[in-house]
Amino acid sequence: MNWPAVSAIYLFEMARFWRTGLQSIVAPVIATSLYFVVFGAAIGARVASVDGVAYGAFIVPGLIMLSLLTQSIANASFGIYFPRFAGTIYEILSAPVSPLEIVLGYVGAAASKSILIGLIILATAALFVPLRIEHPIWMVAFLLLTAVTFSLFGFLIGLWADGFEKLQLVPLLIVTPLTFLGGSFYSIEMLPPFWRAVSLVNPVVYLISGFRWSFFGASDVRVEISLAMTLVFLAACLGGVVWIFRTGYRLKS
Repeated sequence: MNWPAVSAIYLFEMARFWRTGLQSIVAPVIATSLYFVVFGAAIGARVASVDGVAYGAFIVPGLIMLSLLTQSIANASFGIYFPRFAGTIYEILSAPVSPLEIVLGYVGAAASKSILIGLIILATAALFVPLRIEHPIWMVAFLLLTAVTFSLFGFLIGLWADGFEKLQLVPLLIVTPLTFLGGSFYSIEMLPPFWRAVSLVNPVVYLISGFRWSFFGASDVRVEISLAMTLVFLAACLGGVVWIFRTGYRLKS
């Protein structure tokens, strides 16, 4: 394993992250805080609690997951797409760096960025409402698995995209709607039976449900199923990355 190469890619991506701190850190935190204030004030005034949890605290895991998913995809997709766009990808491909090392560098940096933002949002939310984390180890596990999974997904999008417009296509048209409809701001148990069944087709439901369980011990889906669905998605993304590097699909274009 060429750890200096992995470290170089990782540190380069993290340096870009710190250089754009206003956009990378402050903007997501402000946007999530606005979600929290608006939804917490507007809906919280009408819904006192959900599953025995104050509504303001109930939406915190969903807000963290919303930011985690979008930031993981955005950071990983832009991180690998921009070298392809600028032509500097040839420097990486001609260096003694294996596909595994390239993935570790880019995905590791993207996951680190999104986890950091998630923790900052968690600390910010604690200023608004009292929070408890009943299962901290599970919370960290879901945080890490989700960040790595969607960073891999973003890496795939960055290799698939042939323009900056496509980088936003999947996050805006698919991931964000699925997150909003995945129980970020409500429990799917509040839905009519038909729509509750439809919601179970949404994979994001399992991510949010498992993450919320780690906070409050209450979830819409059993935590074992949530963990299994997360691992299935992780395996699918890993399989996609392996296929791309074996076939060379759009690595240079």
